[in-house]
Amino acid sequence: MTSQLDRRALLDNASVRGFVFCRALAACIDEWIIGLWNAADTPVKGAALVAVGGYGRAELSPGSDIDLYLIHDAGVDITGLADQLWYPIWDEGIKLGHAVRTVKETIALASDDLDTATAVLSVRFLAGDESLADQLREKGLAAWQKRSKRWLAELDERISQRHEQAGEVAFLLEPDLKDGRGGMRDVHGIRWAELAGIPLLPGDDDAIRDAYELVLSARVELHRRTGRHSDILLLEEQDAVAEALGFPDADALMHELSAAARTIAWVSDELWARVGLSLEGSSLRRRLSRDKELAPGVLLQDGAVTLAPGADPSSDPYLVLRVAVAAAQADARIDRATLGRLTDAAPIPQPWPDEARRLFVELFLAGRPAVGVVETLDQKGLWEPILPEWAVIRCRPQRNAYHRFTIDRHLCEAAANAAALVDRVDRADLLVVGTLLHDIGKGRPGDHTEVGVDLVAEIGPRMGFDAADTAMLQQMVRHHLLLPDVATRRDLSDDGTIAHVAEAAGDLRCLRLLDALTEADSLATGPAAWGSWKQELVGVLVDRVSHVLAGGSVADATDSGFPTPYQRELLAQGRRILEGVDDQLIVVSPDRTGLFARVAGVLSLNGLAVMEAAAYSDGNGMALEQFRVQSTFDNEIHWDRVVRELEKGLDGRLALEARLAERRRTYYRPRRLPGLVKHPEVIIDNQLSHEATVFEVRAPDSMGVLWRITRAFNDLDLDITSAKIQTLGPAAVDSFYVRDSTGSKILDPGYLEEIKRALLFAIDGSDIG
Repeated sequence: MTSQLDRRALLDNASVRGFVFCRALAACIDEWIIGLWNAADTPVKGAALVAVGGYGRAELSPGSDIDLYLIHDAGVDITGLADQLWYPIWDEGIKLGHAVRTVKETIALASDDLDTATAVLSVRFLAGDESLADQLREKGLAAWQKRSKRWLAELDERISQRHEQAGEVAFLLEPDLKDGRGGMRDVHGIRWAELAGIPLLPGDDDAIRDAYELVLSARVELHRRTGRHSDILLLEEQDAVAEALGFPDADALMHELSAAARTIAWVSDELWARVGLSLEGSSLRRRLSRDKELAPGVLLQDGAVTLAPGADPSSDPYLVLRVAVAAAQADARIDRATLGRLTDAAPIPQPWPDEARRLFVELFLAGRPAVGVVETLDQKGLWEPILPEWAVIRCRPQRNAYHRFTIDRHLCEAAANAAALVDRVDRADLLVVGTLLHDIGKGRPGDHTEVGVDLVAEIGPRMGFDAADTAMLQQMVRHHLLLPDVATRRDLSDDGTIAHVAEAAGDLRCLRLLDALTEADSLATGPAAWGSWKQELVGVLVDRVSHVLAGGSVADATDSGFPTPYQRELLAQGRRILEGVDDQLIVVSPDRTGLFARVAGVLSLNGLAVMEAAAYSDGNGMALEQFRVQSTFDNEIHWDRVVRELEKGLDGRLALEARLAERRRTYYRPRRLPGLVKHPEVIIDNQLSHEATVFEVRAPDSMGVLWRITRAFNDLDLDITSAKIQTLGPAAVDSFYVRDSTGSKILDPGYLEEIKRALLFAIDGSDIG
């Protein structure tokens, strides 16, 4: 029986999972490789074959590499043997890491190379002279322990770099199960540190063993379901992995994975903090060991925050918060024993006295270190008594491509970001607390914003905020999406848009709080949520609304300067002009039906995504259209080529529909992601703008979707005056300001339904039924 057949049977047996699967797969590979050894037609005396790394630990996932050392006595020629082992493995399509060396050569390399040094810590004998394997194992461990200071220092640095690159398993939407913080490699690092003489604290071994098995099991099923060697658990794979592991849905899986990874990271961080202290010089250790009072009852000792001997948590309701603030401000970990003592802390009186509220705010004003402190308190059950609503959002994933963090981590990240923006507001306390609570309604039935507003109505008074401050916190939660949504989806030169935002904000204080909250929230959401384009749009919106709230007129605030004097000069020439500079395209052309759609189609064909567009007709038969674009491949825009294609498209010499369909088939492979737009939706707003009807179209993003939408408007003799195009992961949310052929808003209900029908059909062939 071949290894492929054996592996196939094991892969097809869904009841074999986790450690059991890994060991069974390793045993299957063992049997086959030992068979290769036994079948070799070359002498094998004075040689041994050993497994190392994950294979040595018998922790093989379906897509794992296998690492083998062929070790031999000096002077033994085993070239032929190596060939008879390696080639069949490669022929099976297995990725092989291999080496042929003497024990002495291997140990010499392990003295200078960290990867080799850790590999020999997991030597497992397969075939040949077992005494050679024993020598390698014993000498490898001795070499590791002899150079433990050097290796631990290098390993600590590597772990930090790996975490920086891979992120955190516990809080990321699509975690790296192997390399992420709280992933499998962290457990390997813990075990290597143990072999260097750094012990785990009581209870930690059992905790990480259970957590590790879940992460390992998820990796096994990820490999099994995808047939790929990838350790990143993508959104589209989470449902299948959850089903394979017996979870009711992907949310349940990701919740448990998050909790497991938090446990691993918690133990790992504490261990490596102790490693760091052990590696410091004796003089520095003596300085660190000196007690430094950070706050009443709170000391800094050995680089960690600890309680003073006389501190009594049971009689001091503010002690948990004082410890938290001290740790965040000193950017230091909280001593494990201290956390244990704090579990007996007296509850904070309700409503909170000023001291409790001040400490809570100071914690988040410390910025980035506050995130880790909250995580530490939550790990030991100390955060939920402070904010009971946290229980619902803890480790809860946000399964869409827009958010990168779990809800709880997102809120902490946002509040930490807000700390850097306090100079833009006059109430830093409202900013950090409102930012921390802006998504507190998620994870509960109903609209998360409305639920959050109701929760804050209870949280605010409990924290000791008066009625006015609680109302402001509610406003922040109610309108936390107002500025980004309006800025990216609405025409900022429209009077109705500015008036709407001014009315919602109510006053300058609220507007400034919302402005800072928007930036803090967006930065914590993900890289696609806060770029220069969005920042500029929000800034323009805030400036214009500020003008109105300060007593200025809406008309003055909405003067966009479009068309510019230069653009009016181009219009006056009465001929077609196409100009592309940086990310801007200007189209001047005799006015005609379908102009916008043709330009959108050509841009899509050239890999350019329209971000924003505006249109103007001069009344003399000429039209001006301005597009702001972005390369979908992050390449430089070659405007010469694009303009040539535009000339053909506007002249009717380009088969746009056929070309876009071909490009969509050939190049466009959208990821099938949950959590965003599943079915197209058209929202019609006749209240926002005084001069146009606003159509907001939400649909799965696809090649040429903007061209199809705008062509549908053209088919019904409608004029697009402006457009805002937004892509949220695999979804498009596009807004169009549209007038009828007479230049008026569309008010007839029957006509509006017909437009809606046309738009839905243009997107995917469906209709309003």
